[in-house]
Amino acid sequence: MHLLDAIRRRCTTNGHMLPDPVSEERQRLLMEVAGRAPSQLNSQPWRFVLIEEPDTIRSIARISGESMKKIMANGAFFERYKPYFRFSAAEMESSRDGMLFDKLPAPLRPFTSQVYTSRGQKLMNALRVPSTLGAENEKLVAGSPLLLGVMLTRAENRPGELSSFYPTFSLGAAMENVWLTTVELGMGIQFIFFPMEVPENWHRIERLLEVPDELELMAVYRLGYLPPEQRRPAIDWSSHQRKLPSQYMFRGTCATPQQGWDDPLPST
Repeated sequence: MHLLDAIRRRCTTNGHMLPDPVSEERQRLLMEVAGRAPSQLNSQPWRFVLIEEPDTIRSIARISGESMKKIMANGAFFERYKPYFRFSAAEMESSRDGMLFDKLPAPLRPFTSQVYTSRGQKLMNALRVPSTLGAENEKLVAGSPLLLGVMLTRAENRPGELSSFYPTFSLGAAMENVWLTTVELGMGIQFIFFPMEVPENWHRIERLLEVPDELELMAVYRLGYLPPEQRRPAIDWSSHQRKLPSQYMFRGTCATPQQGWDDPLPST
């Protein structure tokens, strides 16, 4: 596969993964490409922990499901991320960003316009939407054959200082290398972010992984091979739209949006 094809096909895996283990050879490849990322002064501030142990994966899955249920039930999730939620194709086409909730249970569809209100929150709780989503999230994580914990060295990562930008930027580059390589290998990958929204649960994962004081756990991902046909969860979203060049880039100065590039390039 050409690099450009991998970039264009890169996506997040929302659905289930096959239980097939990821071979040691492919794990080594994923770690090699991560280590090839650029870093300031060749500091290489990233550290990774590969998790295959079923008990540990199930524990992290439970924490993730509990976290999702909690922040969905108390309204924190919708309040925090409402600028990114879309409930119609027209809204998605207009903004060309965010997540389109295009798969919802029938009883919930008439109430999407009220999702940010106290009445809408009560309705979702009454319909057990947080519980449904939390249970589904736990299944997704528990069914993943490989988890990847991503860390930074605290000596490099110093929040509040200018220098803290560099390790974060480098870690993003390392994970983009991993992400694009999963496309090449026919694998899926998804960021497990819900425990980060509940600090005490994030600390539980740090303890599970025995993260030492000199490292900071930045993220956890689930990885695995994709089934021939993806079964979508009960409540799901899509995020295929991308902004047009005229919406995110400028020419010469920021007063002049780029013109004439909105038509897609021909395939190479």
